[in-house]
Amino acid sequence: MNNIRKIGALSLLLSLTMLHALQAQDEEDNSDLGLSISAFVDAYYAYDFDRPTQGYRQSFFYNHNRHNEFNINLALIRMAVENDRYHAVVTLQGGTYAQDNYSPEQDLLQHLHEAYAGVALNASGSLWLDAGVFASNLGFESAVSMDNYTLTRSLVAEESPYFLSGAKLTYTPSDQWLFMALVSNGWQHIQRVDGNSLPAFGSQIQYMPNDNILLNWSTFIGSDDPDATRRMRYFNDIFGTFKLSDKLDLIAGIDVGWQQTAKESSTYDSWIAPVAILHYQIDDQWGSAVRGEYFNDAQQIAVSTDSGLGFKTTSVSWNLDYQPDPKVMCRVEGRYFSSPNDIFNNGEVLSDSNFFITASLAVKLNKDF
Repeated sequence: MNNIRKIGALSLLLSLTMLHALQAQDEEDNSDLGLSISAFVDAYYAYDFDRPTQGYRQSFFYNHNRHNEFNINLALIRMAVENDRYHAVVTLQGGTYAQDNYSPEQDLLQHLHEAYAGVALNASGSLWLDAGVFASNLGFESAVSMDNYTLTRSLVAEESPYFLSGAKLTYTPSDQWLFMALVSNGWQHIQRVDGNSLPAFGSQIQYMPNDNILLNWSTFIGSDDPDATRRMRYFNDIFGTFKLSDKLDLIAGIDVGWQQTAKESSTYDSWIAPVAILHYQIDDQWGSAVRGEYFNDAQQIAVSTDSGLGFKTTSVSWNLDYQPDPKVMCRVEGRYFSSPNDIFNNGEVLSDSNFFITASLAVKLNKDF
């Protein structure tokens, strides 16, 4: 209850502050401050046919991960001031996504989805400096389910950062190219790991040769350990999005990571994860997607299993979407996993396969002032 009161008080304070800034700016020069307030709610029900006995379904999922109960995956309130010279964004969150992804963070920080400020460093607006908590440079899927082709997140998204805390430089010299360099507090952390004095670094390059193709290469270099046991991690995220026709779209990507076996070691453990998603827009209201993916993490660097065995799995899914209004989306998805090892929760034992169905009702609203 105390957290709810804190969130409510902070939301009210942010709203009043932004509205006061809008009024002051209008009185000063009548220019457009670019204030917007938006909200998003994703309510869901998931049924895992392995019937796990604990509250969550599988330890390696961080979205829609409650079995046989109605819940909120993600609820957001976003307030932003955006114009050609500067921007500032604060987004508060709640739901099982926040509980599972932000569990290491302290108290109110768990409810901070993003909070950053940015300034244009040149007159053309092609070079920006941003600092704070912002979306990760890794991956093609957002935490907001309505922004993705599938209802549940792919393994490449679940096992890499959704957010980072730090500073970034973004340069867009043309409509075709984007370049980004960033420094952060580590692998999905708002607060740095205790005893770790080394910042993490990352990059992103995007190329759009035309309106139908986007190619992306993103990186992460850092450590998730204290200095005394530091193991360096090197990670590459590569994907492309392709518009094959007016109704058919394809996303294909691969994640590859390496981590030292011990401090100052010359040997590395690695993991690899390819994925492909094919989306078909049936008409203005109906859409569907199929997904195939593979994840091989023999040394459990990205994924720790309850069995202690290496995480190796193949997955397929199919979802059907109904959007009666651009602000509303109803979805249902079936997803199947198979592994050569017993790594999936199955009641009080483990199994080598897993199947579950997820249904969701999501609403996204936005108001510009």
